[in-house]
Amino acid sequence: MAIERARAQAVQKPWGVADLRPWSRVDHDGRRLIGEIWYERSGNETSDPSLLLKLLFTSQPLSIQVHPDDAYAKSIGLARGKTEAWYILSAAPGARIALGLEKQLTPQQLREAVNDGSIADLVTWRTVLPGDVVFVPAGTIHAIGAGLVIAEIQQRSDATFRMFDFGRKRDLHIANAIAVANAGPADVGLKTKRLTDERTLLASSPHFVLERIALAPGSATHLDADRETWLLVVSGSARAGKLDVATGDAVFAQSDSIDIHAGSEGMASLVAYTGVGGPVPYLLQGAVQPSVVDAAPLHGMWVPASLLHTKAAPLHGLAGTNP
Repeated sequence: MAIERARAQAVQKPWGVADLRPWSRVDHDGRRLIGEIWYERSGNETSDPSLLLKLLFTSQPLSIQVHPDDAYAKSIGLARGKTEAWYILSAAPGARIALGLEKQLTPQQLREAVNDGSIADLVTWRTVLPGDVVFVPAGTIHAIGAGLVIAEIQQRSDATFRMFDFGRKRDLHIANAIAVANAGPADVGLKTKRLTDERTLLASSPHFVLERIALAPGSATHLDADRETWLLVVSGSARAGKLDVATGDAVFAQSDSIDIHAGSEGMASLVAYTGVGGPVPYLLQGAVQPSVVDAAPLHGMWVPASLLHTKAAPLHGLAGTNP
């Protein structure tokens, strides 16, 4: 049984930013460029969690890259592959992400595009807004543009094969990237599911489930975390068990139940948990009773903010607003 405040670890990146406000209060000198905040368990556990929760801050485009699936990762000695999902917290006007290619390529054509750099002109760029959701299965060629703050949930893996790096002189991983990439358009779908007034299902896969939970001001509920569960506050504040949490704070829980009392402005959070068995029907208790959850996996990769509405009281930082 565990309920604990997740420890925020800053990771320096050449494409990062110096000012993390209001999304993180992690201590750093203000001169380094921080590209990622990793949320870790607070103690020295004997085994790592299977999921990794991050914040990403971008002042430049990230590399064009691809991640392997579990089978390929294990074939080269890695523990697991990497499927991930992104929730756009903040976006500068015109900020973009890339997902898939404009056209189908053969492996030889893909190799040539990587070798001569024309892969940068073949990826499909899409403008994103706060509240948009992007699902990135292993094998999907992708990139993240400048001017974004993103909450990411992923399999706990650093298996990344770079194909193009926008002038930064870091190593590319051409052979591995070509071996695992789906060298064509991404299967973009628009499939989220409203579960209750509080819960919106954003992504579901065999690896993880991602939900957005919006609690009205002063409401009380409890969250049943029978699986490995991560909660990230994206707006407002609450008392979660014995922890006071606000924007940018994260909580890890497993085999336990968290009593949550939303603050005077309410609380919006992302909740991610391991995906075996699909979405949990009765994740929240004491608020509105959930409807029956359709546990069928979602395969959509990009969801516009306009599709994500909530009946709860308006909260800063939700879909369609610019924090």
